[in-house]
Amino acid sequence: MSQSIESMKRALIFPGQAAQFEGMGSNLVTKFPELNSLLDNANDILGFDIRKVMFEGNADELKRTDVTQPAVFIHSYLVLTSHESVDFEAVAGHSLGEFTALVAAGVMSFEEGLKLVKTRSSLMQEACASTNGSMAAIIGLDDDVVESICAEIDGEVVAANYNCPGQLVISGEMSALEAATAKMTEAGARRAMILSVGGAFHSALMSSASEGLSNAINAINFSAPKCAIYQNVDAKAYTDPEMIKANLISQLDSSVRWTQTIQNMIADGVEEFIEVGGKGNILNGMIRRIDRSANTEAWKE
Repeated sequence: MSQSIESMKRALIFPGQAAQFEGMGSNLVTKFPELNSLLDNANDILGFDIRKVMFEGNADELKRTDVTQPAVFIHSYLVLTSHESVDFEAVAGHSLGEFTALVAAGVMSFEEGLKLVKTRSSLMQEACASTNGSMAAIIGLDDDVVESICAEIDGEVVAANYNCPGQLVISGEMSALEAATAKMTEAGARRAMILSVGGAFHSALMSSASEGLSNAINAINFSAPKCAIYQNVDAKAYTDPEMIKANLISQLDSSVRWTQTIQNMIADGVEEFIEVGGKGNILNGMIRRIDRSANTEAWKE
């Protein structure tokens, strides 16, 4: 007899940067006007009208790192808040989404999470402005091939996002990135395309932002989570607040091991994944490429 959805071990997963879209949250707040109080708090914390940007901003306005990150974080939390409470046994978030996952797990409050996201996004924006870096999508090569090519290149270029088998994102200095993508194509990649992003996220080019973010994270008292959180830096489950804090600090200039995260969650008994917020079903699409047997659901607007 097949297992019912209600009895399955469930995880909430949260998207990161690139999950933004024009009008994000406007339909949700129309349906649940009580959510406006969260946006009022957000405006006070951020010092600008994030509601207006989310509801009325165009794509260019929404893609600035210091706007995108708060907007995606807030949107996922609004979606989470708008749904009836469900039991879940684990959480994870892709890059920025890890902050929303920590709030969902009770490690910190929404306000504390948003303050950290504000600091993170501002520091990353500064790092982007002071370095000539970007990222590139590599489709159709095994992880070890991508890693070995990156290691051969002069300059900083690393595997940054292990999204799913055959789909990695590399990150680094523009000259090294261009050399790496050319070699990836020679090695048989179906696509090796430099992306239109603000900078070289999850690489050493973000190290200038680490100290400021570390200070901000250490200033917050992390509570014990109500469930396991699988963290990006090593894809493992954590419940100790100090370890969660250390891993979150390391996340900024470390790889996002999403493939390994989902594999570990499934190995630990997670059978249903609910993607909370964002545009489309980005994370669920990755999960289906990692393990087609996993049940996926999406909470959107």
